[in-house]
Amino acid sequence: MKPQRPFVLINMAMTADGKIAPPHRRFAPIGSRRDHDNLLRLRTTVDAVMCGARTVESGNITMDAGGARYERQRLAKRLNRQNLRVLVSGSGSVDPGAAIFKSRISPILIFVSSQAPAKRLAKLKAVADEVIVCGAKSVALGQALGRLRRDWNVKRLLCEGGGELNFELLRLGLVDELHLTICPRLIGGRDAPTIADGAGFQRLAKAAKLEPVAQRRTGDELFTTWRVRPESR
Repeated sequence: MKPQRPFVLINMAMTADGKIAPPHRRFAPIGSRRDHDNLLRLRTTVDAVMCGARTVESGNITMDAGGARYERQRLAKRLNRQNLRVLVSGSGSVDPGAAIFKSRISPILIFVSSQAPAKRLAKLKAVADEVIVCGAKSVALGQALGRLRRDWNVKRLLCEGGGELNFELLRLGLVDELHLTICPRLIGGRDAPTIADGAGFQRLAKAAKLEPVAQRRTGDELFTTWRVRPESR
């Protein structure tokens, strides 16, 4: 039987105290060039890259393969030269002027909920390849992943945040693997975002359980890989 959804990886870089950005939430690279290379190498293993609206607006983010070197790696793996790009915004509040829409290197899909106003949808349809209404009050992520698998043949999907999207995927049991770079910094601040924001699990017994798969230290950074254990789903 054909899988109902893609294999889902999350990749994030965080400080030693678990933060992914300062309290103001504006983009500030936490990791080194090695971490960025690690991100691009992960992209060479997937059919699609996904992130939330605020993440894609936080900087000059285009979510593409990252250049000819990485395109060659993708082709060697018999993947398309460029990955599909997927945005998630329940309210449809993605900025049509964001950098990603100026890069027409591969298709851009946007998943929204039925709460997204018609005027916003019209603006997004003018800049994206497809805008898909999926869910009533928020994007139904399980259905969205099913659409990606069925309609776009996405077998592997890399999610790059932000924290609220990560948490919803984890809460719904839709994550298979977590790639986490731990960087030698401390930010602090109760309002600084983490790799899994949103409501959070209210009971420890319900928390997503992880199994360590691999780790390596390169320079001052620790690159780790975790499998989401079936018991957490």
